[in-house]
Amino acid sequence: MPVKAALRILAVALVALPLLPLQIAAVRWGWRLRARLPVLFHRIVLGIIGVKVDTRGAPEPGRPLLIVANHVSWLDIPVIGSLMPLSFVAKSEVAGWPVIGLFARLQRSVFIERERRHKTGAATAAIGERLTAGDAMVLFGEGTTGDGVRVLPFRSALIGAAQTALRAAQAPVLVQPLAIRYARRDGLPISRAHMPALSWIGDMDLAPHLIGVLAGGPVDVVVSWGEAVPYGETTDRKALARRLEGEARRMMKG
Repeated sequence: MPVKAALRILAVALVALPLLPLQIAAVRWGWRLRARLPVLFHRIVLGIIGVKVDTRGAPEPGRPLLIVANHVSWLDIPVIGSLMPLSFVAKSEVAGWPVIGLFARLQRSVFIERERRHKTGAATAAIGERLTAGDAMVLFGEGTTGDGVRVLPFRSALIGAAQTALRAAQAPVLVQPLAIRYARRDGLPISRAHMPALSWIGDMDLAPHLIGVLAGGPVDVVVSWGEAVPYGETTDRKALARRLEGEARRMMKG
């Protein structure tokens, strides 16, 4: 393992060790700190690994709020997690990953089994309950990671969580698009040819990719917030997914 990657992993571990028991207690006992502590942790991690986030626009202050983002890499998690208190909608396999699974659970992620449709309804209901409780939830609209250059079609199924929250809250749910674009590395623009060093696609092994990123130079990320759209009784879920996808594509170009 490259020395730079090893030192960064050690630094992250030294930060995590004292914060983990505090976050475990906060989640168990429902302290307000459980929402703010992950934000602090992600910001420290980004500083350690040399990631600078340029934010354009702002998150919608209203609630319930469902954030729908494109997905490029595991690095998206600390990038988005550093922006504000929120939780993620993650595939069920993540819960079993070493270390990352623990962090995901401590950020109160909702895990879904996308291949088992009969369980999607329960996951959608769980997301809806969290939205109704006032938690901002992040859903990766593509359902997988892209190449960092294009935005894949957004799937409409889990946007149905907004319907569950709508019925419970008896008020429109705000759905806001978010676009992540990895713009520069080592101070130079990232070309299409060099994007695979950051994008984590399909069945790529996590460990080699993670080490490759940690061993590399500083990364500049542009995060763009789009306009929030109210999801009401008459909203067409598929049309909304297409609208969010188009907005993400537009922001990626900027």
